[in-house]
Amino acid sequence: MVNIPNPHKKVPMMFQAQIGGRCQLNYIDKNADQSDIERWTSEWLERADSVLPNFSPGVEAKAYQINWRFVTNGGQDDGIIRPVLGAKGIPFYPGSSMKGAFAQACTSEERRRYCGYEINSKDMAPGILRFHGGYPTNNQWQEKLIDIVHPQQQWQVKTQEKEGGAFPLISLHKPELFFGISSSILLEENEWNEVWKIWEKALSLGIGCRVSAGYGQPKKFSGKVIYNTVLEGRGIASKLLNNTAEFRPNLFKASIRGHALRIFGGLTDSKTAEKAVEGLFGGIQGDGGTVGLLSMRFTEKSLDIGTFGIGNWQVPTYQVQGTLSWFVTESLSDEKRQALQILITLLTRFSMVLGGFGRSWRRADHRLFYEEYYQGSRQKPLIGCHWQWQGDRALLKDVSVRKIEQLGPFINTLRDHAQKWLEINHLPIDPTNYAKNWREAWHPNSVQVWGRLTEYGADDSLAIRWLHQSYRKANPPFGIAEGSIYKSSITGEMSRIGCLWHRMYPVVRLLQNKEDASKKIGKATSEYLEFLTIFPDGSRESSQFLEFLETSSEFQLLWPISTDDG
Repeated sequence: MVNIPNPHKKVPMMFQAQIGGRCQLNYIDKNADQSDIERWTSEWLERADSVLPNFSPGVEAKAYQINWRFVTNGGQDDGIIRPVLGAKGIPFYPGSSMKGAFAQACTSEERRRYCGYEINSKDMAPGILRFHGGYPTNNQWQEKLIDIVHPQQQWQVKTQEKEGGAFPLISLHKPELFFGISSSILLEENEWNEVWKIWEKALSLGIGCRVSAGYGQPKKFSGKVIYNTVLEGRGIASKLLNNTAEFRPNLFKASIRGHALRIFGGLTDSKTAEKAVEGLFGGIQGDGGTVGLLSMRFTEKSLDIGTFGIGNWQVPTYQVQGTLSWFVTESLSDEKRQALQILITLLTRFSMVLGGFGRSWRRADHRLFYEEYYQGSRQKPLIGCHWQWQGDRALLKDVSVRKIEQLGPFINTLRDHAQKWLEINHLPIDPTNYAKNWREAWHPNSVQVWGRLTEYGADDSLAIRWLHQSYRKANPPFGIAEGSIYKSSITGEMSRIGCLWHRMYPVVRLLQNKEDASKKIGKATSEYLEFLTIFPDGSRESSQFLEFLETSSEFQLLWPISTDDG
């Protein structure tokens, strides 16, 4: 009898139990040469067939490009999301899932004809269509498979406790998928065109899982846009497990969803706020989860992935420009649709005015506004991001804050429309019983926004230096102690999020259109509005810093303002 040492290590990871010492796909071991999920993936690709399947004769098929990432949860392994796999190891989108998505996009009459209907409690009348699922059209699906997810909502908005850190999953990066449909009866070409229009509508709602996080969105949408705008931004890019850099479009939805939670959290109790946000963006709370009313896509016009820093401080960066669009996933009354359109427009503008998107969004880009931070031989981490509006329409329509005094009324307008959304959906409103236990509920008792207009452009940021050095020098003869928020609970540190946002918001002025005197145009300037958003935490540093701002001749309190009745 042959004695094989550690025989379980010879078994492919796909057939090992998800337990410690065997296979733990949901655990990233930074000290190992190869994590279990990397070994699992390499073993899978070694055995997966390189010849992609074709649909049988008589099946109508069309290819569609996914805008970012796509995944269908195979459900075979506990605690890990990975694709449904065919007999030869090819990932695919199941026909049953395709039928469900198609049926959701149908009218009641279309659903009866194409998908079938219930005759009685025991019998079903079949529809005329058969759904054969979807397959990749080329072998590029094998690239960038290991995806890293960083749950942030709990840590960013509610408490200092993280939701378990980063975890991996396996998803397809920008695949082109071939979808197949056949019919039990002969259909005319014009009806097939209608069938594919319905499928394109279904695609526009997103397919697969993690749709509410931005996955499974097609490059070409057929739904009606309720809001879109052109943005340009730069910041720290995300890294996959193999250190490949990636710009992740889901950062827009994550940021705006977080701000929606903050705004609702200042108007009602925490459970109602979470329910309202899940109704908008989707989620998995409760029985069966929620399909959100809003679907998002970001279409890149240009993208440059680079690096910043040297040695251990080197990080990947992005500079991107593109169109951010929001769609409605179901039919709504005119009143509700209009309210939703206004709400998502204001939430997007709020995100732009006071912060940004992606990693380090609470800070202005130090490369632009604090260049001396990187001067000298000392290596320092890249901090911050910078986003601005692009295009004539955005500069004219989306810039809601052009002057310092417009910030307070803008915030009040957003809160008013958020309250109206709660009213339309018959959700309780009680600003006295708001989410007081959250770190960042947007209520007059919980947050202050201070601001100033710069005089000398990008070189004139005052507050960015206060993040790294004292904001007030000590003057012992006059009994004045040094004032500092450096490495305090205000600014945060490596494992702790601070309670201060710093934004340098580009000033865009309204000018007369020389070609048409009755119209205005938006014109970018070299000035900035410098905003400090502070969630006082009761600490000595927090109280002293607010006292300093109150006596400062530079910054003025912009929100809450006296007209706010919240």
